[in-house]
Amino acid sequence: MSTLIVQLDMQEFCEVAELPAAYVIEIVEHGILEPQGVQPRDWRFNDVEVALAKRAAKLRHDLDLEWEGVALALDLLDEVRQLRAENQMLKQRLGRLLLD
Repeated sequence: MSTLIVQLDMQEFCEVAELPAAYVIEIVEHGILEPQGVQPRDWRFNDVEVALAKRAAKLRHDLDLEWEGVALALDLLDEVRQLRAENQMLKQRLGRLLLD
């Protein structure tokens, strides 16, 4: 089974993410997105980055954050997700140990 990798150029990405190009450029400049390519006209994004861009724009709008704050919030949310997953795994291991 192969994995389909979706590649979007800047225009397609802006349409799918429902964001203006200026927003996307700012998001990239702040390291929130890391497209392939050097210049905006050459950038290629994948489908995971669409969701990340939408999430970043929502955080900026809803919490009235600067892009630096958005980047920090996304990092912290990702860390919380990872810690929760690790915690769940450790709880499962502990449960198996206690049953033995």
